[in-house]
Amino acid sequence: MRVVILGCGRVGSILAAELDKSGHAVGIVDTRNEAFQRFLPADFGGDAVLGNGIDEDILQKAGADQAEFFAALTDDDNVNIMATQVAKIVFKVPHVVCRIYDRERNETFRTLGLETVAPIEVAASRIKDLVESGPRREPAKQAESEAGG
Repeated sequence: MRVVILGCGRVGSILAAELDKSGHAVGIVDTRNEAFQRFLPADFGGDAVLGNGIDEDILQKAGADQAEFFAALTDDDNVNIMATQVAKIVFKVPHVVCRIYDRERNETFRTLGLETVAPIEVAASRIKDLVESGPRREPAKQAESEAGG
C-alpha cells in the first residue's frame, strides 16, 4: 500500500519506519531536512521529500497521487487540516487521518467527517483508565498471593 505521511517528527518517523519495514511504499514530507536525518533510521527505504505539505507538487513527489492512505502528523493543526483536505479532495486519497491537538477543533472536524486523532485526549483517556483500574500488581507478588504465600 502507498502511504504518505506529513511530518517527520517522533510519531511520523516511527510510523514511516514501521510501515516501511512492513513492506509498504512510504513517502514522508517535512519542511526540515534535519528531521529526516535525526528521526528516520539509516535503512529507511521510503521517499523523504523536503517541502511544504500543503503544496500539491510536494505531495505528488511524495506519492499522494497513488496513495491509499494519508496521515497529517505535524504539530500544527492548521497545516494538518489543510493537508488532509488537499489529500482528500485533490488527490482523492481514500483514507486520510489528521492529528489535531485542539480539543474543540477536533470535535468540530470530526463532526464534519474528518477522521482525527487527538493525542492529548488519547493520553488522558488511557491514564484515566489506569487510575480507575487500580494499581497493577507485580507478577511475582501476584503469584505468591495466588499460591497462598
